[in-house]
Amino acid sequence: IPILIVALPAGFVFKQPDLGTSLILIATSIGVFFVAGVRLWKFFLLGILILAALPFVWQNLHEYQQNRVLTFLSPESDPLGTGYHIIQSKIAFGSGGFSGRGFLQGTQGHLNFLPEMQTDFIFTMLSEELGLIGGLSILGLYIIILVYGFAIASRSRSHFGCLLAMGVTITFFLYVFINMAMVMGLIPVVGVPLPLISYGGTAMLTLLLGFGLLMGVWIHRDTTIGQRGSAD
Repeated sequence: IPILIVALPAGFVFKQPDLGTSLILIATSIGVFFVAGVRLWKFFLLGILILAALPFVWQNLHEYQQNRVLTFLSPESDPLGTGYHIIQSKIAFGSGGFSGRGFLQGTQGHLNFLPEMQTDFIFTMLSEELGLIGGLSILGLYIIILVYGFAIASRSRSHFGCLLAMGVTITFFLYVFINMAMVMGLIPVVGVPLPLISYGGTAMLTLLLGFGLLMGVWIHRDTTIGQRGSAD
């Protein structure tokens, strides 16, 4: 039943098509399953099944989705086409240096060399303007939020509260990790915003709702209904 609950929305999102968001849903669910106590051999079995299904999945991807993977492997093969975004992103990162070019002084972003600088590639723009110091400062703030999220989950005496807090925290982590890794060329480019910074109201609203649930878990952390380890 939990697998069906995950597969249904992930399948609908994949059909939109939105491969990135569907993978985030699946990855978050895997994390929640692990915290819930699913045995490790089942994860190994799932990994084997995923590897076996990769050729079938690749054949059924849209052409632009395949191009994203091929561009990740060799962005220089089409520098003015599919590889343009990631190449310009790397240039912006390098030009920022240690202390950056200064606020609103970035050339790649404000001269329109870097597309979508206000959404998916906003971390690149900030790193160019604020440098390594600014980038690490943003990363440090995210780490503080993640530490608080994991602490709330571990402190909750309610099994449901623990799973809810871990689900919200893992989702937040995936958004941060995927966006930062994407703009640095560590993973293929996907449409994932940088939490609480990228332009757009939907992602902001859903994350703040998630933080509200997280605060609710903290408020009711000592509730013993459904206590972890108990036989309900």
